[in-house]
Amino acid sequence: MTRMAELEARRRMLLARCEAQRAELAQRTERLRRQARPATLAAGALFGGAAQPGRHPLAWIVALAGLMLLGRTREVLKLLVWARMALAVATRAAQVLRVVRELRIRRASRAR
Repeated sequence: MTRMAELEARRRMLLARCEAQRAELAQRTERLRRQARPATLAAGALFGGAAQPGRHPLAWIVALAGLMLLGRTREVLKLLVWARMALAVATRAAQVLRVVRELRIRRASRAR
């Protein structure tokens, strides 16, 4: 066998191994996604929805630290408190609207 043929055989073997590893990784990530969904929902319920994108505590801490570095600590803290309060009110309003919608759907299904 020539050197070129050996290299081609090795290349085919490596490509096959890469494809097998790709398939295994796809299966593992799908399994992790299926297992993580209930955990994510539970974490969201326990921590007030902190598992949702944009509401990660670390992102808020980094943003707050960046704003404090600008030198307006009091205004930043006021803004943070106001934003947290507005977010809490909006979250509760969304929950109330969801409950009202579900009650209306149940009432409409009973009427039929």
